Amino acid sequence: MPSTYVNNLRLEEMATGENYGTWGDTTNVNLELIGEALGYGNEDLSSDADATLTMQDATADAVRALYLKITSSVSLTATRTITLAPNTISKVWMIENSTTGNQAITIAQGSGSTVSVPNGITKIVATDGAGAGGAVADVTANFNFDAAGTGVAMAIALG
Repeated sequence: MPSTYVNNLRLEEMATGENYGTWGDTTNVNLELIGEALGYGNEDLSSDADATLTMQDATADAVRALYLKITSSVSLTATRTITLAPNTISKVWMIENSTTGNQAITIAQGSGSTVSVPNGITKIVATDGAGAGGAVADVTANFNFDAAGTGVAMAIALG
């Protein structure tokens, strides 16, 4: 039975007895990717168009990061949809829209709900990993910040 990559961080899941003599290397890569998933990443949009950011199997990439800053080397002329792939990943991201052109970006995963992130704003979003119908939720949409600054109440609705 070969390795699989069906988990939410696209880590290599080795089958029993697989990678004899090299399992330590695979384990070390997995640990590095877990660390990356708790860190900061930057994805640059190289064109004024919608984009898909794909988390690769067992490979370092910025989209895996908990905090994902999205920039653009071109000035966006309209709201662009950023699709987080694969659509089977259930994960939380803090996404900062630091694109040029003063446009919002729409975060999507499948045909389900999306979240708009205005330019210059960071939102916490969660993907449900439901495949083609995958949805994105704004985790902070139901935060209730006390006007007096004495406390924060939070309710999260995913789906």
